[in-house]
Amino acid sequence: MRKNIKLTALAATATALALGLTACGSSSDPSSTKADGGKVDESKPLVIAASPSPHADILNFVKDNLAAKEGLKLDVKEFTDYVLPNTATEQGQVNGNFFQHKPYLDDFNKKNGTHIVPVVNVHLEPLGLYSKKVKAIADIKAGQTIAVPNDTTNEGRALQLLAANNLITLKEGVGTSAKLSDITDKKGLEFKELEAATVPRALNDVDAAVINGNYAIEAKLSPAKDALILEKAEGNPYANFLAVKDGNQNDPRIQKLAKLLNSDEVKKFIEEKYQGSVIPAFGTPAS
Repeated sequence: MRKNIKLTALAATATALALGLTACGSSSDPSSTKADGGKVDESKPLVIAASPSPHADILNFVKDNLAAKEGLKLDVKEFTDYVLPNTATEQGQVNGNFFQHKPYLDDFNKKNGTHIVPVVNVHLEPLGLYSKKVKAIADIKAGQTIAVPNDTTNEGRALQLLAANNLITLKEGVGTSAKLSDITDKKGLEFKELEAATVPRALNDVDAAVINGNYAIEAKLSPAKDALILEKAEGNPYANFLAVKDGNQNDPRIQKLAKLLNSDEVKKFIEEKYQGSVIPAFGTPAS
């Protein structure tokens, strides 16, 4: 897991992508066009920005085992924050990204004037509450501190998880946009807001922390085994998806990747590798 100081390096990576990558080029097929009106060169690699785990892991499985059969060249670029993958996609430094859910994307587009759209759902990463100091939520007492992600959608999601398990009480109707000021009863708890990527690093400094599934996995935590409480999959709006800049949905390479990400092979890979810590968000539910 990387700290905030790594963002400078990531920004440099994004700049390098801008200088060194050509997202799309010309093609002999006039029907294959990009968002800017240019033509797609299907012979060039499809460059996808992704969080390291599980997103890049899933993409690399596709790259190593499935892409060649579809005539797809796939290039996976890893990012450890939740901002640069979208800005790189918007600016054409990459062809798309795979790291986020719809509530986050909607909020990001609104705040940044970007035009990113989902293509196909792939998986769900249940958000969980973790601790190195207590063994059960019954052990969480007044005066203790819980770390939560500080971005709008994931903080609201974290607070809803805590409220659903009676650790706090929220105002009625706040939904996933809940923030700390919407807590009507903290039950004596204190809260520490941190960038989502750094929350696992805080586990030694707080009594408990709400951690996104991908960052939990990167921190060698098993959501299915280590979480004190975990989001339920049923009716969950937080499926992670392949996304592109609006206008690029029909890039033949994107369509090939979307098909492969929803394949039986990928479903089996997710179920066997993550053992319930990551759940396929397509096809027949795992039994």
